[in-house]
Amino acid sequence: MTMSKHRLSILISVGLASGALCASGAEKIDYGAQVTASGASGEFAPFYMASLRHGTLTQKFNTLAGIYARHDMDTTRRFSWAYGVAAMGGFASSTAYGRFVPEGEEGGRWTVRDCRPAAVRLQELYGSVKYRSLQLFVGMKERGSDWLDNDLTSGDLMHSGNAVPIPQVRAGFIDFQNIPLTKGWVQITGSIAYGKFFQDAWLKDHYNYYNSHITLGQLYTYKDIFLRSNPDKPLSVMIGAQIAGLFGGTTYKYKNGRIESVTHNGEGLKQFWDMFIPTEGSGDMFYEGQTLGSWNFMARYRLPGGHKLKGYFQWLWEDGSSMGRCNKWDGLWGVEYDAPAPWWVDGAVAEYVDFRDMSGPVHWAPGLNPGTTVTGEATGGDDYYNNYFYNAYANCGMALGTPMAMSPIYNTDGYPLFLLNRFHGFHVAVKGQLAKGLRYRVKFGYRRAFGTPLLPLPEPVHSYMAMCEGVYALPSVEGLKITAQLGLDRGKMPGNSFGALVSVSYDGVFDIKPSANRK
Repeated sequence: MTMSKHRLSILISVGLASGALCASGAEKIDYGAQVTASGASGEFAPFYMASLRHGTLTQKFNTLAGIYARHDMDTTRRFSWAYGVAAMGGFASSTAYGRFVPEGEEGGRWTVRDCRPAAVRLQELYGSVKYRSLQLFVGMKERGSDWLDNDLTSGDLMHSGNAVPIPQVRAGFIDFQNIPLTKGWVQITGSIAYGKFFQDAWLKDHYNYYNSHITLGQLYTYKDIFLRSNPDKPLSVMIGAQIAGLFGGTTYKYKNGRIESVTHNGEGLKQFWDMFIPTEGSGDMFYEGQTLGSWNFMARYRLPGGHKLKGYFQWLWEDGSSMGRCNKWDGLWGVEYDAPAPWWVDGAVAEYVDFRDMSGPVHWAPGLNPGTTVTGEATGGDDYYNNYFYNAYANCGMALGTPMAMSPIYNTDGYPLFLLNRFHGFHVAVKGQLAKGLRYRVKFGYRRAFGTPLLPLPEPVHSYMAMCEGVYALPSVEGLKITAQLGLDRGKMPGNSFGALVSVSYDGVFDIKPSANRK
């Protein structure tokens, strides 16, 4: 990794929103606008200023303008619908990424390519309908974790809202539903989705074309299921699982600057089914595609007065070994406090993340080593978020899971996978209200990384991250807010950076009532 000279950057973004349909029949539109300016001294924006923002703020210099509109679903109705659109445009500073030019094209040497986000990009475009408890969703939408506090957490290990949304078709329950014959004591929710990455242009621009591989036209799938005890009781427990998969597309493997192989992966109904229910020997020498997932658990206790305490863990797996908990204590562990009303401290989170075991450092599969006389297998080196055949578990360079694992966008040598996914660290965050209309949020974290299980570092690297934020709602103009942030990184993941951010936002409500003459 290289360090850049300290420079100042500015980010400007503008937004417009619209929202829900009232039960009375009036169209209620929530609208708003946002302008943001930020500056950073490092090669990228500070960690906490860039993380969990759906991939919208990564560079050290940006000027962006965006609009978005949203119509929210009315969950009280038997039939309802929702839709949304968001787009951004403007200028962003570039970052130099290493690229190998083979012989015949400037003599086979290393060079650099300046890369920046697209001048115009679509952030959201979706529509969904619901009937009773079931929902069908089509498009791409910014989503965070469904079970963690997205304002305070370090990030869900499977789907954190850290990256640009993936276009997909999703079906499932609209929310938790009572299971028959349990008298409301047990509830269930779940969904299944298939999607397609639209990051080919980003991969082509940022790849070094020297080693590893990229897969263009890659497909995506996601499934989840959660069971919850009665949330109206003082003690409520939730357990569940999340499973994601990568498949399809065309894989280009490079070795020493030359194409080693080109493989067209299956994308038919059989492959879609095999990704729904993975079967040994269904494809790609072992199982179809890449599958990874997590076991989730949360216990919530409601104290007198409505204060809530939560304890939770999320165990990540990316192979049969880690699925069977051979990866020891790897995962996310956390506690959370939530107050019933605005207060000096009305929310707090403390989390510990550990990715160090990965079921051990040894992985041997005869199918990956043609001609070997060693026929036994050793499952280890799970290498979370990386795969021998498919892209890193990221979209446009930003991790789909926890941002605590350093995302590929920070690999300025053009390496397309996670370089520092074997790590551990902690994260704390607090939010509250200092006075009427004045809120704050503070985050602090630490990471120490050892490389990957197959490519360890000679010496570990570490990083300290901090961010403080204040939000003031102007009493003279309802809906007008001013937000300020300071961010600081110290270490080598990816480097030192100091940044500041100021934004002004406005939100209002507009009702379109049906005409009295309309029949």
